[in-house]
Amino acid sequence: MVDTRKVGVLGGGQLGRMLIAAANNLNIQVNVLDAANSPAKQVSAHDGHIEGSFKDAAAVKKLAQSCDVVTVEIEHVDTHMLEEVAGQVSVEPSWKTLRTIKDKYAQKLYLKEHGVAVAESVDLEGKGVEGLKDVGRTFGYPYMLKSKTEAYDGRGNFVVKSEESVEEAFEVLGKRPLYAEKWAEFRMELAVMVVKTKDGVLTFPTVETVHEDSICKLTYAPPRNVNKKTAQRAQELAKKAIEPFEGKGVFGVEMFLLKDNSLLINEIAPRPHNSGHYTIEACERSQYEAHLCAILDLPIDQSELGLIRPSIMLNILGGQDTDSHRKIAEKAFALRIGAKVHLYGKGDARPGRKMGHVTITKRTLAEAEVKIQPLVDFVDQMKGKEIVPHPEHKPEPLVAVIMGSDSDLPVLKAGLEILQKLQIPFTTRITSAHRTPDWLREFSKSAADTSVRVIIGAAGGAAHLPGMCASWTTLPVIGLPVKATHLDGLDSLWSMTQMPRGEPVGTVGINNSTNAALLAVRILGASDEVVMERLRVWMEGNEHEVLRKDAELLDKGYEVYLEGMGKK
Repeated sequence: MVDTRKVGVLGGGQLGRMLIAAANNLNIQVNVLDAANSPAKQVSAHDGHIEGSFKDAAAVKKLAQSCDVVTVEIEHVDTHMLEEVAGQVSVEPSWKTLRTIKDKYAQKLYLKEHGVAVAESVDLEGKGVEGLKDVGRTFGYPYMLKSKTEAYDGRGNFVVKSEESVEEAFEVLGKRPLYAEKWAEFRMELAVMVVKTKDGVLTFPTVETVHEDSICKLTYAPPRNVNKKTAQRAQELAKKAIEPFEGKGVFGVEMFLLKDNSLLINEIAPRPHNSGHYTIEACERSQYEAHLCAILDLPIDQSELGLIRPSIMLNILGGQDTDSHRKIAEKAFALRIGAKVHLYGKGDARPGRKMGHVTITKRTLAEAEVKIQPLVDFVDQMKGKEIVPHPEHKPEPLVAVIMGSDSDLPVLKAGLEILQKLQIPFTTRITSAHRTPDWLREFSKSAADTSVRVIIGAAGGAAHLPGMCASWTTLPVIGLPVKATHLDGLDSLWSMTQMPRGEPVGTVGINNSTNAALLAVRILGASDEVVMERLRVWMEGNEHEVLRKDAELLDKGYEVYLEGMGKK
């Protein structure tokens, strides 16, 4: 690809550094306005960079003159100068968007005007201590006191827990322009990276973010214990939040998942974001590639933004020691967990300073959690935290084995033992098509939103269980007919095999739970080489056993062999 256009970036921190890494792959020159030897400039050797402050009007004007498009890696910039240069160079996203978003209270009002769910807030400029007390009487305690501008990573925020803490809150933040937000009772924090292009709005997957001391510590993609419908709602809310803003580029949208399962937008960043670092390894396109594509009108499609593999990102934050980040990076390599380490070239560490991040991708999120936990423990130990032993991790089930009655369990035993031998995590449930139809429907409709990938349904008699399950799920369903008191199980077999067109149930032989389990394993193995290899080894063992028996029969003769069989 040859693109002679030049991109100017206000700010040369870690986001600019990773943006340049993506631009280098596309042979796009990026000119950075920031201090000499800033992290971004360290990975880009050319004379187009400008030394100075991204808040300096003259420096911004100089950058604009050397570029075809100007973007930001931090929103705390001189938007008035960007407004001035917008007539000569493309500014993405628009200076209007940057001016609105950099003022967090204005941002909330703008979102509310466009019908986007946000926490209730109130302006506190000039209202002093009494204004803070009035908020407490209106919102109750606790509530969030926030600076409108220049606030990030918890700086500029204060949790007002009671009227007694109002004086302290004003002492800490009183010199800033302030507003207050009603406390949001959330059970989880989520984030969505949004890509605004000339053609529309795209989204990366929803992720879970875990914060410590108001700084993002971990990102889980996909989020834990969040069903697909909720994750999709989060993406739709993020799109709704970004659509009204002018300009193109990547936006980070942080939100709360409340205890009643509703969603509220917390904050928006008009640039690539910490919660999107995972995209470098876990998606076909990173958030940095997506940002370049958006601001340069290069082709990009929603299908390129999906999750390739589950991922966990751990921020490397500075500790008390100036080399704490290097120790964490060394530990990540020493553990040999397949983690990708990114250090930002910031020199000495300071407590809370973002020095790098580590990303791990695995076949499942559960596997990634197990692998990264020792590194998380190491980071916590460096902070002086007491490490609590973690219980043995129970993998999430890939196969659901459902039965109409516990009387079917003895028939299922052989198949369950096969799943155990092949290390396939499974769950067993009792749900009757006739006695608990509502529960069967609920289970079947929600199964695809869990870790389950195959369902085995065992039933006798009329045996409607697997067929009804199949009509409510997109997952493959395997029918296991169970021999009942009458008709020797033929009724169950016919019931499962004679499904109407459009509702397939893969049915095995009567009482043959071994084949049901093996068929489930083959379905899983089609997209999992590890499972396929386990199955191959198991089948090879069967072959060896048959050949051993053949040799023994040939050696002893059938009479002695039969006699030996009788003694077993």
